[in-house]
Amino acid sequence: MAEAAKIKICGIRTAAALDAAIRARADHVGLVFYPPSPRAVTPREAAALADRAGPRVSRIGLFVDADDALLAEAVAAGRLDGIQLHGSETPARAAAVRRQFGLPVWKAVAVSGPDDVARAAAHGDAVDLVLFDAKTPKGTLPGGMGLAFDWALLSAWKLPVPWGLAGGLNPDNVAEAIRQTGAPLVDTSSGVESAPGEKDVGRIAAFCAAVRSATA
Repeated sequence: MAEAAKIKICGIRTAAALDAAIRARADHVGLVFYPPSPRAVTPREAAALADRAGPRVSRIGLFVDADDALLAEAVAAGRLDGIQLHGSETPARAAAVRRQFGLPVWKAVAVSGPDDVARAAAHGDAVDLVLFDAKTPKGTLPGGMGLAFDWALLSAWKLPVPWGLAGGLNPDNVAEAIRQTGAPLVDTSSGVESAPGEKDVGRIAAFCAAVRSATA
């Protein structure tokens, strides 16, 4: 039997949502350090969530073109296990972040067409994981909008770099997404919410169950 895809529940900001993700055996939770997002947490809030989580789940911090000072504060407060760069960061910037903080770096790549998948190759040597996400309209948030892209575009991805799939994934479509793409990691945020930034405990459980059903 194939190994189940790893699961990341992004945009965790309450104890109830964190507990639900741990109960559902998610592999990672995402803490958003980007104030315009309805899912953003402060370093103090991240510290409280980290205290509650302990070693039970990996914590990935999400940043959008953040400076070193914010990265350092968030890494320390949230006791982060990884850094997700979700802005316009270049491969050189990603490599510098990885060197400075000594943590795995994920780079989100916005996809709307085959050229976007091809451009992701530039990050191959600089990051530990490439996360393919749907491109959002100009002037909106860079993620968490519930948008999906054509999963068939990923058939062009040939590099031996770990990768994951995000963008519009929810309990109803994630199993099919895994079957179509073979994604080794799936990431959801708005797909397990009842309103922007409001995680739904039942949808978190259903999402994780659906992921496991894809390889059962």
